[in-house]
Amino acid sequence: MNGAILERAALRRLIFETADGLPPLLSGLPCPEQQLQPHGVDLSLDTAARFTTAGWMGQDPADRGLAATAPLDFDPNGWLHLTPGPYLVTFQETVHLPLDLMAIGLPRSSLLRSGVSLNSAVWDAGYHGRSQALLTVHLPAGYWVQQGARLMQLVFLRLAAAVTQGYAGRYQGENL
Repeated sequence: MNGAILERAALRRLIFETADGLPPLLSGLPCPEQQLQPHGVDLSLDTAARFTTAGWMGQDPADRGLAATAPLDFDPNGWLHLTPGPYLVTFQETVHLPLDLMAIGLPRSSLLRSGVSLNSAVWDAGYHGRSQALLTVHLPAGYWVQQGARLMQLVFLRLAAAVTQGYAGRYQGENL
């Protein structure tokens, strides 16, 4: 059905039963059955980084620059203590959106219940890569997170019609 949010059975088919030489909707899922949800797929933490400089955004698309980051190291057991503030997180899974699907990333509710927010942008049809999101710790005590923890649920929406040209921006193929 066009214009609909994909449910678990449809997501399972797009991940495990691809055809026509298309890549799976997602690859690199550490625990696919745990990550598949009734209306989306959970994405898990690969890396985290602290912002170190300012970024900028001008009116012209060429007049923008990303804030620099410094990677953070997990302890020997894969845990990381995040003090209050913003962090750039990169996910483990690779997303391959066909031309008739877009996605929206939403935080897992456990984050919100612990004073942590996660922000993501729209994932356009045709996007391919290992995306990133903004994780912000609001509590003065900070937050502990383990590498591989499921942080975001990606919800997929089927478009009324496939686009003729998919995403072609600067983040195509990022973090691969």
